[in-house]
Amino acid sequence: MYRVPTQEGKLCVVTGANSGTGKEAARRLAGAGANVVLAVRNLDKGATAREEIVEEFPAAALEVRELDLADLASVERFATALTHENVPIDVLLNNGGVMMPPTRMASADGFELQFATNFLGHFALTLRLLPLLLAAAGPTVTTMSSSAAAVGRIKFDDLQRQRHYRPFAAYAQSKLADLLFAQHLALLATERDWDLMSNAAHPGYTRTNLFDAGANLGRKKPKRSIFGDLRYLPAQEVAQGTEPMLFGATSPDATNGAYYGPRGPMGLTGPTTLVRTPRSARHPEVAARLWSVAEGLTGVTVPASL
Repeated sequence: MYRVPTQEGKLCVVTGANSGTGKEAARRLAGAGANVVLAVRNLDKGATAREEIVEEFPAAALEVRELDLADLASVERFATALTHENVPIDVLLNNGGVMMPPTRMASADGFELQFATNFLGHFALTLRLLPLLLAAAGPTVTTMSSSAAAVGRIKFDDLQRQRHYRPFAAYAQSKLADLLFAQHLALLATERDWDLMSNAAHPGYTRTNLFDAGANLGRKKPKRSIFGDLRYLPAQEVAQGTEPMLFGATSPDATNGAYYGPRGPMGLTGPTTLVRTPRSARHPEVAARLWSVAEGLTGVTVPASL
């Protein structure tokens, strides 16, 4: 089991921190002494998560703040509030997400929901928080991708899947976009000599509510758990599945531009290791083009002062 090194005096922001890997990451960061911001869409669920963590770690410094990644105005409000407080951010975990709504759904800004939540929201958030990240000593941005990125394809002619929506294909595209984003941010950090580490992680096949929550979006009658269809695959609990992201964000051995995941069978379970970037993500020109497109869609760019 990976043990998070001391995070005393550090500020960590975790998106999607009310459940699953986000909640587990917040719990372990708080247990290591960090001040943690639980960035959540549902404040009630965020408050419950905070209470549960404080029950285990009474001295934990946890704050719940509203963040809807599928609403760029919410992203701006969240980032603006932190910017006004002017406290350097040491760790940003881009973890929140949605998976495979059965029909195409749109974000508050009219984008396909998975592309908006998993990628565009985190893109805009990270760029808006860059001044606070670069004000810290050796900050890290770790972005959660997925093994689905290996079969993803960035369809520049139909990024919003308006012509042909398939739940898994749209999800795989969004997670490939996350991986390409992490890589391009790492490249920019190197080119511009920023004291910033950007890397990515995937959780393998981890039992969280992500599967069922997405599959039941828009349904009047809940669908049975997807876990029944995947019962023959190796699976792991949330504590293990969170470790690649925690390793990337906090380990002294983590590196810029790296990709971490489980080292067990098919990369679905097991201890954290450095994993090979899938072929789909080995195209820097695609990452650069996607970055440029994301700037246009979100209206957010790297601050000129950096």
